[in-house]
Amino acid sequence: MSLRARIAAPEEGGSGREDGHLVAVYRAKLLEEIDLAEMSSLAAAERRMRLERVLGHIISREGPVLSSAERSQLIRRVVDEALGLGVLEPLLADASITEIMVNGPDSIFVERAGRVEQLPLRFASNEQLMQTIERIVSTVNRRVDESNPMVDARLPTGERVNVIIPPLALTGPTLTIRRFPRAYTLPELIGLGSLDEQMLMLLAAFVRARFNVIVSGGTGSGKTTLLNALSGLVPSHERIITIEDSAELQLQQEHVIRLESRPPNVEGKGQITIRDLVRNSLRMRPDRIIVGEVRGGETLDMLQAMSTGHDGSLATVHSNSAEDALMRLQTLGSMSEVQIPFEALKDQINSAVDVVVQLTRHADGSRKVTEIALLVSHGREQFRVVPVTRFVPRPTGPDRVVHGHFEHLPLPRAVAEKLYVANEPLPPAFGVAEAFDVLNTRQAIG
Repeated sequence: MSLRARIAAPEEGGSGREDGHLVAVYRAKLLEEIDLAEMSSLAAAERRMRLERVLGHIISREGPVLSSAERSQLIRRVVDEALGLGVLEPLLADASITEIMVNGPDSIFVERAGRVEQLPLRFASNEQLMQTIERIVSTVNRRVDESNPMVDARLPTGERVNVIIPPLALTGPTLTIRRFPRAYTLPELIGLGSLDEQMLMLLAAFVRARFNVIVSGGTGSGKTTLLNALSGLVPSHERIITIEDSAELQLQQEHVIRLESRPPNVEGKGQITIRDLVRNSLRMRPDRIIVGEVRGGETLDMLQAMSTGHDGSLATVHSNSAEDALMRLQTLGSMSEVQIPFEALKDQINSAVDVVVQLTRHADGSRKVTEIALLVSHGREQFRVVPVTRFVPRPTGPDRVVHGHFEHLPLPRAVAEKLYVANEPLPPAFGVAEAFDVLNTRQAIG
């Protein structure tokens, strides 16, 4: 969209039509004052500064008489409508907001610190909301209309955007913007109460000893945050390949190859799936493969990679418990076009997966590792997991804050032996189980 079209677009901004009219009037005045050719040559930050300066002169010259706060707000809103995303601009500038949910023009919610709240903001009309949506998706060369009413994309600035419009969305155009939190380290997660020092030591030992780890949890439970923190434990000399739908991981090692899937274009062609990337990654001599999330037939390829020389790989999956995570991996693996008996997938999972780390988002918005479990079954046995850590909550008090403690349980002897061979210390809080099914455990863990 040209600069003139972006500024002159017939949008009404703000939380009401009256304010929107004022914004539209001053946007038109701004258009008359500026040199579009000169503006087009400026960088985005300089362009915004120039527009704010010119608009300030217009308001000083022509009125209305406003307080300093009202004047600043009007200038910001006019420029936001001209160059940015209108009422969404201050939300995107607020670092405390992790998710923006627009449920039609009259309903805007945000998530802060794990809690969802409604804001007293609104779009002036469906048309203004649709113009904002079109502006967002156009930055990634996508379009949204009745023939293509759903769009899932990542913005150049990193946010993940989902759009769904009528006739599929009955409440009006619906926009969800998920902002990725900064990369947290494991010690920082301890400070947030997501895990404790002993669990950090155990997870660090698992990653360095090349256990295959599945991070499981519901939507918004912190799977990607934990996966990113765990990836920081991978030795810096190893070649790591990350595979994601929307690139969220922020690895700090030097030898990292980042791969991102690609949706089909407007003609329905050119799609590159997670499965395509997993298969290709096996030809790239990886030491470790990190899959942001498995959700389909690529699960089988990932399992085969884990059990055929790519130990120490990590992935996430949506699930509500460690046992459910394994069942979901079995279901997802069956979605591959490779005709493999459903029961045979148990063999693949038992030989590939070592550890399941379960995350839960609690009612107060906190995210905690509620279980670390080891898979000790082998062959086509029914999945058997041994929990070595679980979060034990206390009854919720008047403050509605979730309190509790982490309980640590003994590790199977074969797991302790594998850590010993890898020269990884066993955290003192865990200990070793007495003669726990040693033969089966040894076969399962490898």
